[in-house]
Amino acid sequence: MVSQKVKVKFNHGFQIQTAEAFASAMGKFKSDIYILTNGNKVNAKSLMNIVAANIRCGAELEIVCSGEDETEALSMALELIETDEEKINTK
Repeated sequence: MVSQKVKVKFNHGFQIQTAEAFASAMGKFKSDIYILTNGNKVNAKSLMNIVAANIRCGAELEIVCSGEDETEALSMALELIETDEEKINTK
C-alpha cells in the first residue's frame, strides 16, 4: 500500500467533468484506489462517489493505492490532481 497527501488545486474542485476524467484514468489500474477526505473513504474509480464527496478547491486529500500497480496509480492520481483543470478535462 502507498499513499500521499495532496491539496486540490482545481478552481472548481471535482465537478462532474473533472471527476469523470479522474475516475476514468483511475479505472485503468488494477489496484484499489481511494481518496480520503473529510473522514470519508471514496472509491477513486467511481464517478458518482467522487461527485458525492463534494471535493472543493483547497481540500486536503490523501490518495491511497493498494495492489500490483499501486505505485503507478498513485503517481498518475497525483499528476492529475496537481495539473491544470483544463488539461485534466481534455484527457
